[in-house]
Amino acid sequence: MRLFYCDNFVLPLPAGHRFPIEKYALLRDAVREDGLGKDVTLGVPPGATDDELATVHHRGYLTRVREGTLSEPQIRRMGFPWSPELVERSRRSVGGTIAAARCALEDGISVNLSGGTHHAFPDRGEGFCVFNDVAVAARGMAQESRGQRVAILDLDVHQGNGTAAIFHGDPSVFTLSVHGGNNFPFRKEESDLDLELADATTDPAFLEAVERGVDQALVSSDPQLAFLLAGADPFEEDRLGRLGVSKEGLLARDELVFRKCRSRGVPVAVVMSGGYAPRIQDTVEIHLNTVRAAKRYQKDWDGSGEAP
Repeated sequence: MRLFYCDNFVLPLPAGHRFPIEKYALLRDAVREDGLGKDVTLGVPPGATDDELATVHHRGYLTRVREGTLSEPQIRRMGFPWSPELVERSRRSVGGTIAAARCALEDGISVNLSGGTHHAFPDRGEGFCVFNDVAVAARGMAQESRGQRVAILDLDVHQGNGTAAIFHGDPSVFTLSVHGGNNFPFRKEESDLDLELADATTDPAFLEAVERGVDQALVSSDPQLAFLLAGADPFEEDRLGRLGVSKEGLLARDELVFRKCRSRGVPVAVVMSGGYAPRIQDTVEIHLNTVRAAKRYQKDWDGSGEAP
């Protein structure tokens, strides 16, 4: 199984910034130390080009990001201070999802150890998201005639508002979002299927919603490729989550998605998305469990992109 990372492109953040940027390097270390096997490879993706990003994002926005001419309100909405390192890191994160999508189509499952920046809109960043990596990768696979029908299975605790807006009315991409109804963003967009959860929702109701949503997404779209946004932030102790889902529940979520996609022969590109637990090791453990589950299910693929 092929995995991609970009934590070596360091994003400088001021002391006390609420985004846990360290989790990405810690996750890569955990993957290396976990003994997942010799058939797991880690690679650094190329950065997404302006032409790739422009399949989703407005050229004017790309210019403002590249040249550092975003306004102060735009920077506040994005949640990160601008720097050249931010631009490169964001390009690499998108590149990782593009690479994972291509590899998933060949191997069944592939993982980007970052990504899931689903709050980015065509003309702006928002909520710690600069570019919408999954949207760019979905458009890229369509242009390469490798994934003309796509399902985006967004299981982060926050609605994928940017993704929903980008693909609104696009019949080639089915957008599912299972999220906290009272959580950010407070103005929701319309996905193809939105399943909102009450605060403090625990494992049984969470998993019932996930199963219902994934079943409907796969049946409705008959996808050639699925993207899983495996957010760690539904975790019961997450600072920004507001749900009551256990680590075991989140692992069951991932296994459910892999099992259902494999049964239908749908390759899966996995991205990590959010995670803000007070103990960063809890977030890393949840993400590592996702990688472990991906590896268990990927080994049963025959390399043709079809389930055995």
